[in-house]
Amino acid sequence: MSTTTATTRTVLRAEGFSCPSCVTTIERRLGRLDGVTAVAVRFASARIEVEHDPQRVSVDDLVAAVASVGYAARPA
Repeated sequence: MSTTTATTRTVLRAEGFSCPSCVTTIERRLGRLDGVTAVAVRFASARIEVEHDPQRVSVDDLVAAVASVGYAARPA
């Protein structure tokens, strides 16, 4: 029996970035979520790109994780 894991790329638009250290904070928080395989936060464009398994972590979970470190985000 084999199992395959499909990953999805979700792009969020973030608000409240004030410095590049915000990038690290958000990347660390999202990267700790079970089911997230890659995170890239683009400071200049305020975009958060996340590769994740939607069966394990939803878009709402991603938005909540960003909110937990003090930033607002919504699906782009």
